[in-house]
Amino acid sequence: MTDPLLRLSAGDDVAIARDELAPGASVPGPDGSPLTLHTGIPRGHKVALRDLPAGTLVRKYDHVIGVTTADVAAGDHVHVHNLAIPEGASSLASGGANPQGRRALPDGLRTTFSGIRRPSGAVATRNYVGVLTTVNCSATVARQVVRRTEDEVAAMHGEGVDGVVALTHGTGCGMANRGDGWDVLQRTLRGYAQHPNIGALVVLGLGCEVNAVSALMADLEIGDIPLESFTIQDAGGTAAAIAQGEKLVRGMAHDLRGTRREEVGVEHLVLGLQCGGSDAFSGLTANPALGVASDLLVAAGGTSVLGETPEVYGAEQMLAERAVRPEVGQALLDRIAWWEQYTASQGTTLDGNPSPGNKEGGITTILEKSLGAVAKGGHSPLDAVCGYAEPIPGPGFVFMDTPGYDPVSVTGMVAGGANLICFTTGRGSVFGSRPVPTVKLATNSSLATRMAGDIDLDCSAVVEEGVSLEEMGMKVYDLLLDTASGRRSFSEELALGGEEFVPWQLGAVL
Repeated sequence: MTDPLLRLSAGDDVAIARDELAPGASVPGPDGSPLTLHTGIPRGHKVALRDLPAGTLVRKYDHVIGVTTADVAAGDHVHVHNLAIPEGASSLASGGANPQGRRALPDGLRTTFSGIRRPSGAVATRNYVGVLTTVNCSATVARQVVRRTEDEVAAMHGEGVDGVVALTHGTGCGMANRGDGWDVLQRTLRGYAQHPNIGALVVLGLGCEVNAVSALMADLEIGDIPLESFTIQDAGGTAAAIAQGEKLVRGMAHDLRGTRREEVGVEHLVLGLQCGGSDAFSGLTANPALGVASDLLVAAGGTSVLGETPEVYGAEQMLAERAVRPEVGQALLDRIAWWEQYTASQGTTLDGNPSPGNKEGGITTILEKSLGAVAKGGHSPLDAVCGYAEPIPGPGFVFMDTPGYDPVSVTGMVAGGANLICFTTGRGSVFGSRPVPTVKLATNSSLATRMAGDIDLDCSAVVEEGVSLEEMGMKVYDLLLDTASGRRSFSEELALGGEEFVPWQLGAVL
């Protein structure tokens, strides 16, 4: 009979309920003796395995996840009502990463995929026409251009064209033309404009914005792809600009027909690792399975990118200890310190990150969430730390400083060069990231069944059927290579990803 509780480490003070447990139920305690539950325990939530007086540091994954705020008896439900983030949480940051070095490649591991080689030598996983706006004022025109052409372009899928995407955002004016906010916006726009998955590009502005079309165009290094730009004011207004945009997109899409894929090495893959709508099973199934796939990709010469800096808080030492050089580890710790100061200046803390959905799924504190989140990064050495939307150095395992908010985080990764995204979720997600494909992994079978049309792979068998992480990780790896080769993910089939281009906005709005 399967134990109704999951205890992740012998030193843990809490265990996880595999399924919902009723008040008064008797379950095996840590020493095998019966443990009576004093309350009902929702699926994925924590049960105290021993008495925990108020002020006790509580361990899960054999690491501190919080401190009790009231006396907790063995068999009690442990959650937001009696567990909080401790004072000086950063000093309790989890170490003991046990760096394992780059793993050996398993026999027969696939090391190629079918990609699109650009004249510059860069390799794409998709072939899109992009309509990129310099300012929010041109966003509606860009969306209208795409709405009027997307069905026609979508019909060219069998001819090597994956679609047309409007890359619109909420800024570009009413901002300083220097400083961190400006630099982040410029890096993001340039990164998308120059991304290998953009096979042709229209840059569209209003005409009087701070982020002028002419200045952006002067900084672009596009190579040989078709590129056009114009402003709504010069075109003669909204209707004229839409017509001009339609004409350009149709012509570009027509010219992209016949684009062919060819077999290339996985050293051309840059994988962005993302989680959203996490639950207590995220750190047990999908995240560590993705970590196995990440390690395989890195070992085969590819690049894997972990981000969401607020969601590694409390586990940063585990990553820093994996750094190939001390300065790489210190760069990560410096970013954590910046986030502590930044959140304090905004009147909040990093423990404000777990969402109501995370908590309903059994996650209580940011320390607990982070220990599960870093599992996406496997065990490979940390080769580099880069800023938001900066070009991702590769090959190897890289950390990018991004917010935890999914669209902002992935936007930075794609701008940095990620040409494939893998997104784990326990509560459910409808995320997409055009022009880059997103593969979604479910952490539990309930979600995989309930949102079957959004989930590309169910990883719940790791806990529910005893499938090894190694076996599940290999399934993830193969799915990622299939997707990079042109297999459409569910998010692509549903045309998701047109609203998720969200650059990180820093600085004053003037």
